[in-house]
Amino acid sequence: MNRFTTQEKKKHFHLPHIRFTYLIAPVVLIIFVLSLSRIGNSAVIRQRESLETALNRDIIHCYAVEGFYPPSLSYIEEHYGLTYNHDLFFVDYQPIGSNMRPDITIIMR
Repeated sequence: MNRFTTQEKKKHFHLPHIRFTYLIAPVVLIIFVLSLSRIGNSAVIRQRESLETALNRDIIHCYAVEGFYPPSLSYIEEHYGLTYNHDLFFVDYQPIGSNMRPDITIIMR
């Protein structure tokens, strides 16, 4: 039976599948791009939370060991090994006094 079918009919049978592929491919691509951006955003949020936890831990550790809060952010970096991505985060460290907890604000750039 296949020997009586022409080439035109074979192309016609595959044409709806090709149209369907052209419609689905952009949708799949958009979903893929959106999921990648969402994964990237969640990673940055987790980095910010990790930085905040590390800062709080180092501030409390400094107060417990030395008896005063760190005078600056660079003091924490030098003496307690705090490292973070300076290009990604801006840390506003405002010391209030040696016996009062400093005010910390972390801003994503």
